[in-house]
Formats: sequence, C-alpha cells, structure tokens
Amino acid sequence: MQQLEALTREARAIATGGLPLTPYEAEVDRQMQICNACRYCEGFCAVFPAMTRLLEFGKADIHYLANLCHSCGACLHACPYESPHEFAVNVPQALAQVRGQTYADYAWPPALGALYQRNGLTLALALAGGLALFLVLAVMLNGALFHAPLAGNFYAIFPHNLMVGMFAPVFLFAVLALSLGVRRFWRDVSPGEASGAAVAEAASNALLLKYLGGGHGEGCNETDDAFTLWRRRFHHFTFYGFMLCFAATSLATVYHYLFGWAAPYDLPSLPKVLGAVGGVCLLLGTAGLFWLNLRRHPLHGDAAQKPMDLGFIALLFLTSATGLLLWLARSTPALAVLLAVHLGVVMALFATLPYSKFAHGFYRCAALLKFAIEKRQPSRLELDSD
Repeated sequence: MQQLEALTREARAIATGGLPLTPYEAEVDRQMQICNACRYCEGFCAVFPAMTRLLEFGKADIHYLANLCHSCGACLHACPYESPHEFAVNVPQALAQVRGQTYADYAWPPALGALYQRNGLTLALALAGGLALFLVLAVMLNGALFHAPLAGNFYAIFPHNLMVGMFAPVFLFAVLALSLGVRRFWRDVSPGEASGAAVAEAASNALLLKYLGGGHGEGCNETDDAFTLWRRRFHHFTFYGFMLCFAATSLATVYHYLFGWAAPYDLPSLPKVLGAVGGVCLLLGTAGLFWLNLRRHPLHGDAAQKPMDLGFIALLFLTSATGLLLWLARSTPALAVLLAVHLGVVMALFATLPYSKFAHGFYRCAALLKFAIEKRQPSRLELDSD
C-alpha cells in the first residue's frame, strides 16, 4: 500500500511538471486533496482560495502555498479532520515544514542552504558574543576600555571608514543572496504579469499583516483555541521598528556623504528621532514575539522553525537593546565597551541575515503578490472544463 502511494505521488508530481515530492511536500499534497474536497475553511485566508484553483499540487504549487500561509492556526481549530481523526489533517504544521524546506531549497549560494536548519538561538548568541568579545579586545589593544567621556563621538573609537568597510560588504551580500533566492522562487511559481492593482493589494496585505487576523479579524491561535491579536501587534512593532531604524541609518548616510554632517546626532535631529522610536518599537515587538513563541502550542504549525525564530528574534532584540543603551550612555566612560558590544551584535545579525527567519518576509511577499495576480486571472480549471 505504501509503495502504491509513493508511486501515485511520484506520478502526480511528474504530471504537474515537477520532480518527485519530498515527504513533507507529499504530506501537504495529501492534506490539500482532503481540503479541496471539504472546503470548510475556504474563507479563512489566502491559502484556501489559492488551493481551490488547483486539482494537482506540484513542487512549485506546494512551495507557493507554504509561503502564503501565516500559521495563524484558525484552520486547525476549525478542521473536522484533525487528529485523532484518521485523516490527521494539520495544514499549518504541514505547510510550516515545507516553508522551512523552501528557504533551504532556494538559498543562494545553494551550498549554504543547510544553514537554515543550523541557525538557532545558541548559534545566534554565540556568534554575537564572539564578535562582541573580538571587538572589545580590539579596543583594549588600541587603548583603554574605559576613557574620558567623548560626548557620543564613537568615530573616535571605530573610524567611519572602518565601520563601512566591515558592514557594507556583509549587508550587500545579504541583499544579493536573498534577492537571488526569491528570484528563483518567483520563476518557479510562474504567476504571470503583475498589474498595479495586484501590487497594491499585495503590498497592503503585507504591510497590514491581514492574514494574521485569523481569517475573521479576531487574531491568531497561540496556546489554545482562543483568538488573540497580540501576534499581529508584536509583528507590527517589530517590522515598523526595524524599518524606522533602517530609515535612520539611511538618512544618517545621506547626512554624512551628501551634506557632510558627521555623527553623532542627537535629539531633535531626524536620524535620532527615527532611531529612538524605532529602537523602542523593535524592543517591544521582539520581546513580545519571543514570549508568544515560547508559549505557542507545537501543533499550531511552526515548532520545527522555533530555533531559527528565536535566534533571529534574539538578535533583533539585542540590536535594539544595545543600541538604546549605547545612546543613553553616550557621555559616559563606558562608550567604547558598549559600542563594541553593539557592533558585535549587529555584525552577527548581518552575517546570519540571508539564512535566518528574515527570509520569510521576502518569500511571503512574493506569495502574496502571486495570489493577488491569480485573483485577477481566469481559473485554469474553468478554462480546462471548456
């Protein structure tokens, strides 16, 4: 019987133009066949309307649906076929397992795809601690760890060009690696031409985190079948806090190179306002996500990705915490030590960025755009029936 099922899955994958499915992909294929017959959850989120446009699920289709899922957990608690039913349907869990596989499959360079499975909390903290210690030792070799107050002039400790030389190549590599990975994913899912309306809808759904509303606007399931909006709220704090910090850094770069206004900046300068507000938002958001992640029920979908989630959240939290502490202590003799620790954490974040949970935002946006494009196209099933 098992051999027959394996042969059936292989034939189905070949029929849809792809390679034989992995065990995780085959499990998604099995569950999608059941869900396609039931359709009780069709109005819950984007996954189920997208699913109804297909009868067979190849690799690219499964990867697309996996990245379209936000793991809100609503369909699991509504499903009449979840365990202990013999069908044992758990769509969030099945899609989460494939989603993690997707990051590794599309990683660039491919040889580094395995880092997604190894990038956890221990590695993140060890790397941040090691880099911070290295920079602290570098400060010690070039002078005293504690010094006369420098009024926040951290370029007196690490010159501007040195910091650019350290961080720019790592950041540019992260952008390149993620861009090439998502480009391969986009080619495989073959969505068609994007209209302005489709791009606007996808951007709105991504920025508002629409599908973290659980399909009914009341939120996700975390520890049980009770709905809560805290996951969406903490995601908003984290995302917009990160973007404000990025905007602060970008604006400071413009100040430095275009106007010749060298750091440090202080309130009420725009870079400092953006950085301070962004840092506080990022601190609140990551602390909340860490708390929710630890409480989240393993059946709700993303237990396999928990180490990677916690590692990325921890680095974001430490980046904001050390950055805010550095600003508050900018006029104290501890500036050099705090700067070395902050730069070590940021370097660890940048170094792991292409192979961390950071990737999920790019793949999910691509999946949301494909969904918005497909909604505006005739169903292939209707065309086939003609």
